[in-house]
Amino acid sequence: MKSCRAVVFDLDDTLYPERDFVLGGFRAAARWAEAHLGLEANEGYLDLCRLYQSGVRGDTFDRWIGGQGLDCGAIVPRLVHVYREHHPSLEPYPGVRELLERIRLVHRVGLLSDGFLSVQRRKVDALGIEPLFDAIVFSDEWGWDAWKPSTRPYVAVLQQLKVPAGSAIYVADNPRKDFLGARQIGMQTIQVRRPGGEYAFASPPTADHAADVVVEDLEDLC
Repeated sequence: MKSCRAVVFDLDDTLYPERDFVLGGFRAAARWAEAHLGLEANEGYLDLCRLYQSGVRGDTFDRWIGGQGLDCGAIVPRLVHVYREHHPSLEPYPGVRELLERIRLVHRVGLLSDGFLSVQRRKVDALGIEPLFDAIVFSDEWGWDAWKPSTRPYVAVLQQLKVPAGSAIYVADNPRKDFLGARQIGMQTIQVRRPGGEYAFASPPTADHAADVVVEDLEDLC
C-alpha cells in the first residue's frame, strides 16, 4: 500500500454484502407477484430465499414460477425487471467508510464495478459512498463486452485517476473474473476473502486469474 498511488475497489461483496441487494430484490419481486399473480408475498419471498440459500443462481425466478405451475416465459422477464429496478436499502460493511476516508488521505481512490449500469448506480446511491471516490467506472457503460475480465474498464479508471497501472492496486472478491484484466495491464491485485462471501471458496481458473495477495478483511489493507 505504501508504494502505490491509487487503490481501486470492486463494489459487490467487497464494499457491501451483495446478499442484501439480492434479498431486497426478492422482496420487490414477491410483492409484484402478490399484486399481479395472487401469490402471497411473504411465502414467495421465503421460497426465493430458500432457493438462494440452496445455491441456486441465474434461474431462481424460473424455478420459483415453474414450481407454481405458471408460464415462466410470460412472467419471469417481468420479475427480473422488478428485481433489477428496485430501489435498494444498503449499508457498507462495518468500517468501510472510515477505511476509504483514511486511504484517501494518502492515495487516489477509485471504484470499478461490473453489472447492469442502472442497477450499479442505484447501489452506489443507496450506499451513499460516491463522495469517497476520486473516480467511478461502471464497465457496462461500454456494454457487456467490457465487463471484467476485459481490460477496458481498468484502463478507464486509471485514466480518470491519472495514475499508471504499476502504481495502482485493485481490491475485489471474485478470483474468477476480477483480477485477470487488472494483472494484464500491470496493476497489483488483492482479493478480499471474507468468511461467508459468495466467492470465498472460489478457485481462480488459471494462475493468471489469481490475486497477488489474499486478505480476510479490508482492514488488513492498512
